[in-house]
Amino acid sequence: MNPATPAPAARSVAVSQRLMSLDALRGFDMFWIMGGDTIGHALEKMQAADSGIVHLLATQLNHVAWEGFRFYDLIFPLFVFIVGVSLVFSLTKMVEQEGRPAAVKRIVRRAALLWFIGVLYYGGWSEGVDRIRLVGVLQRIALCYLFAGLFFVYLKPRGLLIALVSLLAGYWAMLTFIPVPGLEHASFEEGKNLTNWVDSQFLPFRKWDGTHDPEGLLSTLPAIGTCLLGVFAGLLMRDPRWTPERRVQVLLGAGVAAILLGHVWGLQFPVIKKLWTSSYVLIAAGWSAILFAAFYWIIDVKGISRWAQPFVWIGLNPITIYLLGNLINFDTLAARVLGGPVQAFADSISAGLGLVLISVGGMLLSVLVCWYLHRRKLYLRL
Repeated sequence: MNPATPAPAARSVAVSQRLMSLDALRGFDMFWIMGGDTIGHALEKMQAADSGIVHLLATQLNHVAWEGFRFYDLIFPLFVFIVGVSLVFSLTKMVEQEGRPAAVKRIVRRAALLWFIGVLYYGGWSEGVDRIRLVGVLQRIALCYLFAGLFFVYLKPRGLLIALVSLLAGYWAMLTFIPVPGLEHASFEEGKNLTNWVDSQFLPFRKWDGTHDPEGLLSTLPAIGTCLLGVFAGLLMRDPRWTPERRVQVLLGAGVAAILLGHVWGLQFPVIKKLWTSSYVLIAAGWSAILFAAFYWIIDVKGISRWAQPFVWIGLNPITIYLLGNLINFDTLAARVLGGPVQAFADSISAGLGLVLISVGGMLLSVLVCWYLHRRKLYLRL
């Protein structure tokens, strides 16, 4: 299928300008990490019921214990997907202006810094060397950026596709056909699968779940695949041959197809976030593509962007606010103003309303910090 040639105006919007929708989507993703989930749970407690729309929505703000998929299971892979989209824009420009060696140097430096910050985020070596967490959220993002970035710099789209299929199919084959030593058959149960076994045998120091880690060694392979799917979305956005409308259609179509394929694959290879199974990769990437299409259409194509400004403020400083959240409890600060008599008065109006006010207040404080940093043009660049 030959893509249509866009009008000059459409080309300039899509290629020349920074995608506000991408910053807004990143901020939307961080919103839930910063406390959006807390607001949802506070509303659920206010309702004090085990049914209804609020309870249903609050349930979506909890991770599935093991197998399955909820909205909150999308937050992490959505960020990894966005990393893949973003690196297409940043690395393409660097390769064109400074060459491939400079791009590789930047990739390695940024990944190393992010990995190190991740180690510090989980306490560093404050509790002893044996309590260092070598893997984690930031460390996984660093590794995904490292390998997806190197793939992007050295491989053409066909090579990227081969790498993606190899990662997802190879991971599926390992977990499906290689049993844990001591077991007769391969298993996807927690503690009895190859991914958890590899962590228990080869991942040193602290592991989040005792003997294994949800961001462990083997499961990083399909996570790189998540980032590569974002790279393909980025390539689509940068290609001047596609009209904005066509880009939206492709993202939506690819998103729906990935979700369906992921669910079908999940019949044999269960959807498990803690193993980052290949079926989970496809479902999460499918929803990520659909959200990206919606944000792009509304903000960049239709120009309806004022509502998204708070998300943009957050999205321009995601690492900063993530690290601040580890050092500062914004809900505790909000409680110093909205707690005590204010909370009691709110609870007298409706039981649990005080907790909702504190949760909303904590969120507003964190958004205010992001607004201030943006206004002062202060951004953490690794």
